[in-house]
Amino acid sequence: MRDVKPRRLAHSLSVAKTAEAMALEYGVDPYLARTAGILHDWDKVVPDDELEARAMSLGIDFGVDLSLVRPLLHGVVAARELPELYPELPGDVFLAIARHTTGAADMTPLQEVVFVADGIEPLRKSSPGIERVREMVGKAPLDDVYYESFCGGLSYVIDTRRYLYPGTLDIYNKLVLRRAQSR
Repeated sequence: MRDVKPRRLAHSLSVAKTAEAMALEYGVDPYLARTAGILHDWDKVVPDDELEARAMSLGIDFGVDLSLVRPLLHGVVAARELPELYPELPGDVFLAIARHTTGAADMTPLQEVVFVADGIEPLRKSSPGIERVREMVGKAPLDDVYYESFCGGLSYVIDTRRYLYPGTLDIYNKLVLRRAQSR
């Protein structure tokens, strides 16, 4: 992490600690969760134009103009570049980093832990949705915690009138259908 500001570093360390605690609760490798948590915002400090250019050079395609999804790019770009720096880490760590901004319908437990930890870490400003997810940890199945966190993020994007990545709707619909089929 280059030129990381103290607040960003504190967030990453808090995500790592939260991810490790969740991993222990849900039977996920705590080392991998902590590592993915520390690295999840590796490229967050990269200026938007540079991040977009790097995404283009890596062939990253969101199906829309990359300038529309800039807040989502740092995870995907970092996940493509970090394996060169940390070849000893398994691919799921990098997928957890890639998916921490978008989520996915087929998340592994490690990926779910990192996604949720990023949203609920203690330094994150509280809201009713965040508190609900925090309260679920350790009491509800990880899939349910992830689903609630994903839906909370979706609500936030809509409430703040930000651009909604079209893939988010597809993920949401797949999650809803999977939950309906399992009941």
